[in-house]
Amino acid sequence: MSLLPTDNDLPGLGRATIWLNDPQNWWGESGLLARIREHLLYTLIAVALAALIAVPLGLLVGHTGRGAGLVGAIAGGIRAVPSLGLVVLLVVWISPHIHTIDEIPGLIRRGGLPYLVPVLIVLVALAIPPLLTSTYAGVQAVDPVVRDAAKGMGMTGAQVVRKVEIPIALPLMLSGLRSATLQVLATATVAAFVPFLGGLGRFIKDGTGRLFDLQYGYPAMVGAGIVVAVLAVVVDGLLYLVQRLAVSPGLRPQGRKK
Repeated sequence: MSLLPTDNDLPGLGRATIWLNDPQNWWGESGLLARIREHLLYTLIAVALAALIAVPLGLLVGHTGRGAGLVGAIAGGIRAVPSLGLVVLLVVWISPHIHTIDEIPGLIRRGGLPYLVPVLIVLVALAIPPLLTSTYAGVQAVDPVVRDAAKGMGMTGAQVVRKVEIPIALPLMLSGLRSATLQVLATATVAAFVPFLGGLGRFIKDGTGRLFDLQYGYPAMVGAGIVVAVLAVVVDGLLYLVQRLAVSPGLRPQGRKK
């Protein structure tokens, strides 16, 4: 008979619940609250950078009608890239060329910037496709009659984009934002697989080496996974409220039915 522990010996969900209810797991620089803050900061930075790239490009493609096929192909290709594998590859390629040991309080520890850059590149690449496709799809869906009427009133191309196309495309654009944010939030756990970085993935990464440790092993891994899922639900709910407030009632589905 083998004396080694087996999968059947792993603590169940109940132990993870106990771990989550233990206050000492929430506080401190390595506690849940600190890791949640890091996780959300990685997500926020990545989505913001992706929006700066994808939204203007999506508006251009949607307004001109040029390059939609190419954009769709590129977006589909990016979605197929394995995130963790790309992080490891970029760490090998990029990190040795970033010579700094500065820290950013609340975001990265001393020496972490060379490793944060590859992670952000991967997360930004993951967020671009839903933002890009939803933006150009929303602009392309604008009724040509409405666009022509705006031009007939003397609006320039930029004014048509700003005052006509963006307001009408906003529901789809915000849906793309929600999708991109949830994808990045779920994938940001890969940050813990490189040195000096944290996030909720740190509990999962560190727990793999000591599964049967009731404090830092399997219960911490399951607990962190539960927190990621809860964060995703909460963030999606908040973005839904933003979408409801930002979109004109006449452009909402129930508004169009009346």
